[in-house]
Amino acid sequence: MEKTKKTRRREGDVLKIELGDGRHSYAQVAAEPLVVFFNGAYSENLALEQVVGLPVLFRLWVMNHAITRGIWPVIGTQALFPENKQEPFFFKQDAFTGSLALHHSSFANTNWERPATFSECKGLEHAAVWEPEHVLDRLQDHYAGRSNKWVESLSINVAALP
Repeated sequence: MEKTKKTRRREGDVLKIELGDGRHSYAQVAAEPLVVFFNGAYSENLALEQVVGLPVLFRLWVMNHAITRGIWPVIGTQALFPENKQEPFFFKQDAFTGSLALHHSSFANTNWERPATFSECKGLEHAAVWEPEHVLDRLQDHYAGRSNKWVESLSINVAALP
């Protein structure tokens, strides 16, 4: 049985994500497990300098095997822009009480989270580690102008708020 070589996950690596329709998108590896996804679907390759200058579509935690198994190939390395290097805030919603919390390392002394209001959490990503195929679904839906079932399933359940 032939062993496949694993790719090491390195901050600054630029990733190419095939969208399945002849186009691709780009992302950049940030501090583990964060990946920065850039807005744009392309049929031609862009220079690395162009890629990292693209607007950010979203920033998510992603399972490492998307990178280490080569699902999203590394096409080069560029320094992260300072704003992409910063740790984003995420939200959590308690499944039983419906209460919200912000998740961030600045709350390390309180288990990385603190209670939050709906307005503080609105527009933030859910604190979840995404599988690469779910990210691909999200990208494909975004470029097709459709809602995404994974985003909807992870959105704030307003009806459950206390």
